[in-house]
Amino acid sequence: MSHGVAIVGAGRMGHAHASAWARNDIPVLWAVSPRRRPELTDAPDARWATSLGEALEDPAVTIVSICTPTPSHVELAIEALDAGRSVLLEKPIALTVQDALLVADAASRAPGTLMVAHVVRFFPGYASLAQRVASGSVGRVRVVRASRLSDAPVGYDWLADEKRSGGLLVDFTIHDIDQANALLGRAVAVTTVRLGGGGFGAPVATTIEYEGGGVAQLLSVSDLPPGQPFQSSLEVVGDAGVDAAAPDAGDAFAAQARYFVDCIETGVAPSRAPVAAAVEALRVALAARESARTGRRVVLPTD
Repeated sequence: MSHGVAIVGAGRMGHAHASAWARNDIPVLWAVSPRRRPELTDAPDARWATSLGEALEDPAVTIVSICTPTPSHVELAIEALDAGRSVLLEKPIALTVQDALLVADAASRAPGTLMVAHVVRFFPGYASLAQRVASGSVGRVRVVRASRLSDAPVGYDWLADEKRSGGLLVDFTIHDIDQANALLGRAVAVTTVRLGGGGFGAPVATTIEYEGGGVAQLLSVSDLPPGQPFQSSLEVVGDAGVDAAAPDAGDAFAAQARYFVDCIETGVAPSRAPVAAAVEALRVALAARESARTGRRVVLPTD
């Protein structure tokens, strides 16, 4: 099956997706950006469109990578899905659970495949840990501890606007929330404490309680000095031992793209990154944000 890609968005994620498609020998035919021609190093022959609709007029486009700020995710994803294309949608899936469910519903009715790009699921160290835990390496999982530490983002002022990015917990911590959910199941309550400062990346500590008694403890920091190397960790404690992810990101974006194409070609839903899991990660992240705002433990609805 022959594929062609349209990438919507010209920022860091747009470049990451262009590189991933190039490493899988799948051409990026269109780069969509409303105001300026994107300069995607790994897609030098991509044509420029100012709207997704223009790119969708090209029948050679079978896949749409959506790499725009989160407020546009819902409209763009539904447009592409309704046009019969498969969609690789950057996380978070949306800014509200209601909108996330609209995207999920559109995907359920569309002939194409939707996958939300929770790329950490494709980090070799994290993926290997998930496999070991599923095989019983720690017995019954009781505690998940994760950290995500970064210097302050530069040139992405929209991240500081919670109405556009969702804030640190929805845009950044959601990676670790997704991992904790995958390992522990359904969250029932969340408590988040701000550890100082009020900017986008100020430290927050989040505790998530799960059905069956499991607990996740997450530390998120994204305001460290410039040049501070990115660090992340994931540790799982069970009733039979402890295991941890190796600090290996590998070529996760390329692996994610390759897996997505496999799902398209086999007609199988992406079980490594289910749409329902993306909706659930958002649900928990929003509860964590509410806890940080109010200073209270937030109990999640069970329906």
